[in-house]
Amino acid sequence: MSERKKFQAESERLLDLMINSIYTHKEIFLRELISNASDAIDKYYLYALEHGQTPQDLAIRIDLDQENRTLTLTDNGIGMTKEELEENLGTIAKSGSLAFKEQLKKQEEAQNDVDIIGQFGVGFYSAFMVSDEVTVISRSVESDQAWKWVSDGTEGYTLDPAKKEGHGTTIILKLKADDDLDSYSQYLDSYQIQDLVKKYSDYIRYPIQMEVEIQKRVEGDENNETPSYESAKELRTLNSMVPLWKRNKADITQEDFDRFYQDHFYDFQKPLEKIFFSVEGSVSFTSLLYIPARRPENFYSRQYKPGLQLYSRGVLIENNCESLLPDYLRFVKGLVDSQDLSLNISREMLQHDHQLRVIKNRIEKKVLGELSSMLKKDPEKYEGFWKNFGLDLKFGLYNSMGQDKDKLQDLLMFYTSNDGKLESLADFVKSLPEEAKEIYYVSGTNPAAMAKLPTVVKLKSKNIPVLFLTDEIDEFVLQTLGTYEDHAFKNAQQGDLNLDSDEEKEALKNQNEENKDLLEFMKEALPEVSEVRLSNRLVDDPVMLVAGDGMSFEMERMFTLMAQQSGEEPVPGMKAQRILEINPNNKIWTTLRADYSTDKEKVKAIAQVLYDQACMIEGFPIADPVEYARKVTALLAE
Repeated sequence: MSERKKFQAESERLLDLMINSIYTHKEIFLRELISNASDAIDKYYLYALEHGQTPQDLAIRIDLDQENRTLTLTDNGIGMTKEELEENLGTIAKSGSLAFKEQLKKQEEAQNDVDIIGQFGVGFYSAFMVSDEVTVISRSVESDQAWKWVSDGTEGYTLDPAKKEGHGTTIILKLKADDDLDSYSQYLDSYQIQDLVKKYSDYIRYPIQMEVEIQKRVEGDENNETPSYESAKELRTLNSMVPLWKRNKADITQEDFDRFYQDHFYDFQKPLEKIFFSVEGSVSFTSLLYIPARRPENFYSRQYKPGLQLYSRGVLIENNCESLLPDYLRFVKGLVDSQDLSLNISREMLQHDHQLRVIKNRIEKKVLGELSSMLKKDPEKYEGFWKNFGLDLKFGLYNSMGQDKDKLQDLLMFYTSNDGKLESLADFVKSLPEEAKEIYYVSGTNPAAMAKLPTVVKLKSKNIPVLFLTDEIDEFVLQTLGTYEDHAFKNAQQGDLNLDSDEEKEALKNQNEENKDLLEFMKEALPEVSEVRLSNRLVDDPVMLVAGDGMSFEMERMFTLMAQQSGEEPVPGMKAQRILEINPNNKIWTTLRADYSTDKEKVKAIAQVLYDQACMIEGFPIADPVEYARKVTALLAE
C-alpha cells in the first residue's frame, strides 16, 4: 500500500500560492515542463560525456489522450532516484537545476556547452494549474529501479516503485474538467499544443515530438483519378531547435532574415532594414531587430502592442517587452536573447531592472546609428522610413524636453521651399545664405500651398529658404530644439522678419504714420484684429495675417484641437494675436486710400473681405461665408 507523504514546505498555503498566484497565464505550464525536460537532457548529455558515452536520440515527446483527458510528456534525460524525487518534487522551491548550475560554475567549458533554465524549482508545480492529478515516473541513469510520484497538489504525495524502460522521466497530467472560466480541453488539441510549443519552446535544443493525425493516400491507389485517403499517425518534430540568431552569420542569407521577419511578425512585406548584433559584457545578449517597410495596422491605437520578444537561453519569456525600447522606437520589431537575465520565480519578469536598462541603451544606440547611416548612404530609403515613422522621432524629442536632442536632431526631416521635398536639417542649413542667423519656418498641411504663402514668396525673393512644418507637433519640436548649428528657429508669420534696409524701414514707418487714420478705421471695422498695418513682408499678395508676440497660429490650432478631443471648451485667452498686414504696393491699397474720404462704408466692406481672405490663406475658417460671398459680389458689381 502506498504511503502518503507531506510536502516539506511550510504549509499547504504556500503550494496554493505556487500554483495559483505566480503565473499569469495557465498555458505557461507546458513551457515550464518542456524547459525542465530540456534541463534533464542537458544533465544526461554532460553525464554521458564524462562517462565516455555518446548520447543519441535525445528528445522530448508529448502524447495526448482525449478519452482519458491526459497529457503526457516524456524525456530521456538523466532521470531521478527515489531520494531525488523526494528532494526535488517533495520540497517546494528545491531545484536540482540550480545545484547543477552551481557545479558548472567550476567547469567553465561545460557551462558554455550546456544551458540550464530551471533555477527555482517551482516550474513543475505549474502543472497543477491545469491538472487534478500529476504523476511522475522517473528512472535515474545510475539505477535500474524506477519510481512513481503521484500528487493532487494539496497536502502531499505518494511514492512507489515502478517499471520504466530506460532512463528519463515521464510526467502524466490528468487535466481538469472545463468550467465557465477556463477550457482545459484545449490542451488535448494537437494544434493548440503545436502552437504553444512554437510560441514558447521553439528553440529548445532537443526535438519536441508528437504524433499528429494526417491524411495519407491509400497504397495501390496511384492510378485512381479520384484518390482515396485514410487517417494515419505521423511522429512530427514541433520545434525549430536552432534559433536563426544562434546560427553562424555566414550561413544565414538575406532571404532567411526576411522570411523569419514575415513569419514571426506577420507582415506580408519584407522589412525595410535588418539589424543583427551581439554584445558581450556585464549583460551579454544577441539581438535581431527589424524596421518595417510600412506602418503596422492600428499603429496609433491601443490595439497595437509595441516591444520586443525577450528570450532567455532560447525560451520565450515575454512576447512584447516594452522595457527594451524607448517609446519613440516603438515601431522596431524583433527579439533579444540573453543568458544573463535574472528572472523572477515565474520566469515571466526580471528581478533586476538594470539589466533591461543596459540592453535598452545598447539597442537604442544601435538603432539610431543604423538610421543615421541610412540617412547618409541611402536618403531615398530613409525618406520611406521617415514618412512612416518620423512622427515618432519628433514626439520622442519633444517628450524628452530636449534631453534626447543630440540623439535625434540630425535624424529629423522637413519639407522645404528649396524643392518641396523632404530634407534633413543638416542639408537645409547648407542652403542658407552665409550671413543667415535664423532658420525661418511656416506651418500648414500642404507644402505646395505653403510655397505660395506671401511670407514664403517674400523670403524666396531674398534667396532665403523656408522650412515647411506639416505636423501639428512640429513647432513644439523646434521650440524644444531652440537652435540648430547656432541658427535660431523663427516663425516667418510672426513678428518682424528684419529683412529690410534701414532706408526701407524708415519709408515704411512714414507710410504707416501718414495713413494712421485709415488704418485705425480699418481696425475698428475688424474687432478680431489687434492691429492693421502696412508691411514690406508682401510681394504680390494684397494682404496677410500674422501673429503677434507670444502664441503662434499653429499653437492656437493645437490647443483648440486638444480641447475638442477632450470634449472641453477652448481655454479663454488661448488665441494668437491677429495682425492684418496690407501690401502698400498692391492696387487694393490705392483703392482704399481713394475711397476713404468719399465712401467709408465701402472701405469697411473691403477691410472685412480682406480679413476673411487673410484668414483663408492662413487656413482659418471664416465666421460667415454667406456674408463674405455677398460682400464680394456687391464690390464686384460696383
